[in-house]
Amino acid sequence: MLSTTSQYAIRALCCLARMQFGELALGRDLSRDASVPNNYLSKIMLVMRNAGLVHATRGAGGGYRLAKPAASVRLIDVVSLFEPAVVESECVLGNQPCSDVNPCGAHIRWQQVRTQLVEFLNQTTIAELVVGKPGS
Repeated sequence: MLSTTSQYAIRALCCLARMQFGELALGRDLSRDASVPNNYLSKIMLVMRNAGLVHATRGAGGGYRLAKPAASVRLIDVVSLFEPAVVESECVLGNQPCSDVNPCGAHIRWQQVRTQLVEFLNQTTIAELVVGKPGS
């Protein structure tokens, strides 16, 4: 349901969330641990750095770390960077004129699914994925 880019970004953030506070992950180590191709990861991390989700330090002793606690990073914060259509009301079939006024055949059912997906993304944090249970 989520793009490969969003999945990779979430996996990388989960790896960073498992680290000790202040610890930096080298790009190559993060790439390996998150199973994300290194060149793809660097592009994803640049977007997340620009969005304020991660800090990136260049050079010797550099690396990546979370910019804020994992419990405050919601999945919607990540997914919306790479898939703005998920949070917008776009037609699942790609029909441009599709709307509440001029719906396609899938509009009402997709709207229900999309609402549940956005609710899940809004309510789930990186910390919950790392620990595996809410509130931990």
